[in-house]
Amino acid sequence: MERSFINFPSKQMTFSSFFLWLLVFSVFFVNDANAFTGTYGVNYGRIADNLPSPQSVVTLLKAAKIKNVRIYDANQEVLTALKGSGIEIIVGLGNEFLTEISIGEDRAMNWIKENVQPFLPGTKIRGIAVGNEILGGNNRELWEVLLPSVKNVHSALQRLGLTKSIEVSSPHSEAVFASSFPPSACVFREDVVEFMKPLLQFFWQIGSPFYINAYPFLAYKSDPEHIDINYALFKKNAGVFDAKTNLHYDNMFDAQVDAAYAALDKVGFGKMEVIVSETGWASRGDDNEAGANLKNARTYNFNLKKKLAKKKGTPYRPKTKVRAYIFALFNENLKPGPTSERNFGLFKPDGSISYDIGFTGLVPSSAPSSLLSFKDLGFQGWLRSSYSWAFASCVAVMLLILTL
Repeated sequence: MERSFINFPSKQMTFSSFFLWLLVFSVFFVNDANAFTGTYGVNYGRIADNLPSPQSVVTLLKAAKIKNVRIYDANQEVLTALKGSGIEIIVGLGNEFLTEISIGEDRAMNWIKENVQPFLPGTKIRGIAVGNEILGGNNRELWEVLLPSVKNVHSALQRLGLTKSIEVSSPHSEAVFASSFPPSACVFREDVVEFMKPLLQFFWQIGSPFYINAYPFLAYKSDPEHIDINYALFKKNAGVFDAKTNLHYDNMFDAQVDAAYAALDKVGFGKMEVIVSETGWASRGDDNEAGANLKNARTYNFNLKKKLAKKKGTPYRPKTKVRAYIFALFNENLKPGPTSERNFGLFKPDGSISYDIGFTGLVPSSAPSSLLSFKDLGFQGWLRSSYSWAFASCVAVMLLILTL
């Protein structure tokens, strides 16, 4: 690229022209390396046989102004549908591939060339999640191959020149912790830490955050007699006081995030950012699944959405804004396990909303909503943002030319 496409005046540049030059630079040369540029995202799971088409899902996401999405594979139909949408996506390299990927960089290269590279740059693939909830899980063989798989994926991306735009990560469950209450007491399990520390060391070297699946719902479900439901739902409550840090928590979500920070502190990675890769609340459950109902699901997801929109931190990390991916976009009727597993969706399989937290579905719903129609909202939002960006860019360039 020509370095001298702008001829600067020989005299000292004025403050106004320098400011405008910076504005133009930011418009055209911003680095989009972060996998999660907002604070609110969703997990798009597809273990179902009755979901809307990926094209319809993209329409839904754009209307809801959801710009960050995680999927659990690298489905080509989904990645094709996302092309040109501007939605940033993390794809998943499934647990079933890890043993093969760990053998060598060439295996990772083949996977990336087949599942990632063909969709760039039109589809904004911003990250690859290598496995899901491996450490602390039942398959100890996968514990052994996780780090080699992560390294091979990163090495392959490096050879392809993609490490500045695609992040490599691996989300964990709460099972990696020995204890998490109070937050400051959280530590990694002894059998996990020997695998976790070298993984964290590598992620620290390449600038990846720590992803944790944090579910106040699961904590409440396991001990409803001792956990205040209001504390789990972001409602008014007495809260929890952590005597060691002298911090007060008025919701369990913040406490779970800070517990992860405390565990990272204890193994020397306290400055690593924590991102919540999954969180949500079931709208239905079995008789023994306490709290799994429509009212609680709406309350949790509405209050969480409102919290994330404030772009603030936690009591322990007040200056680091909390980011979270909601689980999940849809109810998934083929998921195994208890009834709750099939009822985490913000939307029903037909595209209507499960409950009203400010989104509009693909079809009318019995849940009340005062928003515009889905297609109108999506188109108008896109039109406004596109013209605003273009207008600002043109004005900045013209003013710069006039001042030089």
